[in-house]
Amino acid sequence: MEKSLMIKEIARLKEEKNAVILAHYYQDGDIQDIADFTGDSLYLSQVASKTDADIILFAGVHFMAETAKILSPSKTVLLPVKEAGCPMADMVTSVRLMNYKEKHPDRVVVCYVNSTAQVKALSDICVTSSNAEKIIKHYKGKKMLYVPDKNLGTYLREKYDLDMEV
Repeated sequence: MEKSLMIKEIARLKEEKNAVILAHYYQDGDIQDIADFTGDSLYLSQVASKTDADIILFAGVHFMAETAKILSPSKTVLLPVKEAGCPMADMVTSVRLMNYKEKHPDRVVVCYVNSTAQVKALSDICVTSSNAEKIIKHYKGKKMLYVPDKNLGTYLREKYDLDMEV
């Protein structure tokens, strides 16, 4: 199908199905061109929750679609590539986190937003890159585990001399 015809068909289907297309920044330019919104994962999920769309098509990875569903429980969320994953989010699984929590019940689990819904559900607090420092400082003096973003976790641990595993 010719590109211009495909774009017209996508626009027709979006209107017919009352759908919104979200594209993460790392998507190809052609995908971003047809998207209603382009940005980072949390922003996109927040924007989609404020639309009147019945269907959210998220051109991103699995945890992004999960976040959109959490923020828009009554909407249908579609992920074009079902098995699309994120290496960082995949660094921690719900099974590994449950096992860790059983062995370390005294640790506060701080979870970066770019994680699966299961990992978020097992965590005590979920942070973003823009609020992590403020929230981590609130827990100073407590034992913590920071998952899965080792770079941000290590930076905060060293900056505030925290008892925090990453």
